[in-house]
Amino acid sequence: MKRLALAGIVLLSAVPAYLITGSAVAGKGKAAKAAPVAAAKAGSDIGTEAAIYGPMTVRAVPKAARPAESPVREEKCFECHDEIQALKKDGKHGKVNCTSCHDGTADHLKDSDRRPATRVDLETCGGCHPDQYASFATLNLKKPARTEKSLLTERAPNPYWDKLMMGHGFTKEHANPRSHAFMLVDHLIVDRAYGGRFQAKDGWGYVSMPGPVKAWDVLVDRYPDSKEQKAFLPESAAAANPTCLQCKTQDKILQWKYMGDKDDRAKWNRGSNVVEYVKELNTAMNCFYCHDPHAAKPRIVRDGLIQALTRPEKDTLWHKDPKATKIDVKEFRGGFRKIALLEKYDAKLQCGQCHVEYNCNPGFDPKTGEYSIKASDQRTNHFPFKNVLQIYDHYNDLGFRDFKHTLTGGLLWKAQHPEVETFWGSTHDKAGASCNACHMPKVRNAKWKVYTSHWQTSPRNYLKQTCLTSKCHPNLTEAQANYEIDSVRNFTKGKMRKAEFWLSALIDKIVEGKKAGLPAEVIKEAQEQHQKAHVLWEWWTAENSDGFHNPALARESLTKSVEESRKGIKLIGDALEKMTASK
Repeated sequence: MKRLALAGIVLLSAVPAYLITGSAVAGKGKAAKAAPVAAAKAGSDIGTEAAIYGPMTVRAVPKAARPAESPVREEKCFECHDEIQALKKDGKHGKVNCTSCHDGTADHLKDSDRRPATRVDLETCGGCHPDQYASFATLNLKKPARTEKSLLTERAPNPYWDKLMMGHGFTKEHANPRSHAFMLVDHLIVDRAYGGRFQAKDGWGYVSMPGPVKAWDVLVDRYPDSKEQKAFLPESAAAANPTCLQCKTQDKILQWKYMGDKDDRAKWNRGSNVVEYVKELNTAMNCFYCHDPHAAKPRIVRDGLIQALTRPEKDTLWHKDPKATKIDVKEFRGGFRKIALLEKYDAKLQCGQCHVEYNCNPGFDPKTGEYSIKASDQRTNHFPFKNVLQIYDHYNDLGFRDFKHTLTGGLLWKAQHPEVETFWGSTHDKAGASCNACHMPKVRNAKWKVYTSHWQTSPRNYLKQTCLTSKCHPNLTEAQANYEIDSVRNFTKGKMRKAEFWLSALIDKIVEGKKAGLPAEVIKEAQEQHQKAHVLWEWWTAENSDGFHNPALARESLTKSVEESRKGIKLIGDALEKMTASK
């Protein structure tokens, strides 16, 4: 933090004014005169920062600070790290010295036991990539923090949400996400995750701070004498663990073995005390998730996805796609770590590291009904990478359920955020659209240079650069585009409400059957119908587009959910009639 603060003080004059003051200003002098020419060359689809972001309130962009130590002879590093030499060869970062990203390198070369420190903060990359850093850090004032999905105006409004998910921590707080720059803080503070122990130091002011927000700059542990992961405050839950944090930050990527397995070389694993773990985390969504710092190529690091793409079953959406982007898996330290370089930038894989359905927690064995699948089991770090119509069979084959429903006693599944699998094979996907084209388009900075925005927000915030480009829907107005988006989302939400009604009715019927003393095998069959209907509905509460990513799939899934609920209701009803007739 001291390094960033000093950079900001020294370099304010070198940073575009709007990045500091929050007031968008037009370029002056030669840059302004050249702007129309550059615009014509770049194409009309690319907008300016000022037009897209509006007044920006972000931290001063750090300058590429001179390394604390002199550059080292990299040949000495490569004597042990030949795999790094291979990555750097011919790459854009080939001439970047090791000391630019590693502290203590010279000492390490003198004594190999003195390990260097790897800079994982965003400021290190931001020093050379200021535009990407600034856009990443921009606060989206249209997306408030801690917006409950169970609010009447949101995706899964009560009264049904709490009833349908009874027994799961998400009934304590099921908040819509903010952008990447705030994801670690928003996760640590949420009531469902750490039992309320992590709170803002200075009240709600943290939500309006510009990003990227360092977790322990704004949060404090209210129970520092306890390492126990439990509910400390009323209506809170302690449902977090080290695996689920792998999507929030990769601060400890070098101390985490592939898949989070135990290893003497790894400080942390899937079963580590999560309270101790989070206290060593500070940075949200490190740049090196998607960009290899040595090769300067697109990559993925999330171990669960790499494992899914290399499964011998070859059963994922990626495996079944003839146009799928090829990957090149690299192993380090005898398989201790793995990364996968991509032959080209592919947002479906890069965003698919987190915006997917995955297991990240212990669970129930459906064969025994027992909470017996512990963190030591690799099923607690698992990516199906399949769509909603395949999920029920997949988790049956895997033998995994997330939680037990409080009222029915049935074992149920909990979705995460399956945007990529939903988008895969959709109309937009087939048309060549991509996650970044819609959520992180190209923009121009104050000097008219084109770069990829890392704001990561709804396409609605830059429709002219996304939906309305010459390649997509040039004949639509912004009003028409918004109208179409709202129409799709409203239709999907309507189907969700119907699915919730029938799921609620099924729950009531199962409870009625249990009270009436129906045979266990009948109840078990009805519980399985509940699971079938639940999977087909709950996917869409976690998928963050309200069905827009794939309206056809949403309709098919949600109407099937209604059908499965009705089958379960009929099953119990018929059994009750038979019981009454036999008396």
